[in-house]
Amino acid sequence: MLRFSAKWVSAVVLVFLVGAAFIFCEYLIYYPAILKCAWPKLSHARGGEGSDGRPTDSTVHAMVLSDTHLLGAVGGHWFDKLRREWQMERAFQTALWLLRPEIVFILGDIFDEGKWSSQKNWEDDVRRFHRMFRHTTDTELVVLVGNHDIGFHYEMDWFKLQRFEKVFNASSTRIVTKKGVNFLLVNSVALHGDGCPICQSVEKELIKLSRELNCSLQNSQSGSEKTESCDGAHPYPPTAPIMLQHYPLYRESDAGCRGEDAALPEERHLLFREKYDVLSKDASQRLLQWFKPRLILSGHTHSGCEVLHDNKYPEISVPSFSWRNRNNPSFILASVSPRSYTLSKCFLPQESTVISVYSSAGAFLLLLFLAHCLVMKGLCSLCLLGKHKSM
Repeated sequence: MLRFSAKWVSAVVLVFLVGAAFIFCEYLIYYPAILKCAWPKLSHARGGEGSDGRPTDSTVHAMVLSDTHLLGAVGGHWFDKLRREWQMERAFQTALWLLRPEIVFILGDIFDEGKWSSQKNWEDDVRRFHRMFRHTTDTELVVLVGNHDIGFHYEMDWFKLQRFEKVFNASSTRIVTKKGVNFLLVNSVALHGDGCPICQSVEKELIKLSRELNCSLQNSQSGSEKTESCDGAHPYPPTAPIMLQHYPLYRESDAGCRGEDAALPEERHLLFREKYDVLSKDASQRLLQWFKPRLILSGHTHSGCEVLHDNKYPEISVPSFSWRNRNNPSFILASVSPRSYTLSKCFLPQESTVISVYSSAGAFLLLLFLAHCLVMKGLCSLCLLGKHKSM
């Protein structure tokens, strides 16, 4: 009877520990991490509130993440795919449920093998993406194109670009307006400036958008007359845009980047290659001159960084959202109005924490098993001793 009870107790403890570790690491761990995050408030100094304490502008709550890199059929190991995609799905769904953003931006490199995947593999990747990043109609999901989605400049073609645009039902270069805020989406993969057909098309669209934004700003100024060059221009809210793109604007390296999500110290001084790691100097200056953005948000480097271009154009590099690219993924929470914005960063659980929890649970189970064996051995010895005495 004692042996029977000991076995049942051990089995119950085993099931409880395994179940508790699994539920905590795969579900519950995301809640305390994301509950620490909150939408930043627009400051009074930046025009966020009026004299009565009420917001003077409508505020957009935008969630910004980058570089999800859904693994493909060629280079993606099944366990790596399962582990990292489950992490992103649970993190995203938990963030949606707790924070309820109005709009979510993903800054490119949605897929890891879009640059070479077959149509069948592409459709499978898209299906998994829609499952992972499902959302209600209250939240708008906006996706930008990255080099892994359509290939680097020398790999991209119209087929890959149009395949991407068809899936997300939108042009890769456009303006999304919400509550009077202009979000400028840039296809930065096509900004090599070498006259390629896609590059020419994207630059032509950017020039058109720049003209329309500038016309909207001119028309809003009191006493200004509409010029002939603005005839037929699409009207936008008269505010400087927030520019979103995959490639960062030109910078020499990450040497000036700080923070727990910055590149590793030994990597920060590695020089970036123009048109590969960052945009070229020429393309960067053209974007700044055309749009004069009040904020630039970019991805690609998988690490966080803050840069001030020309002493007036701030850029934030958003780290990767996946454990595959860094131990401490994060995303940006942005409260944006037509006249101001405030940002905060929300960190996800570290992958090393999950590994530690599973390792600790495994070590405890091993100790429990050894203790169980010792108890069973002791009981067997007592039984044999009792039989010997009875003889």
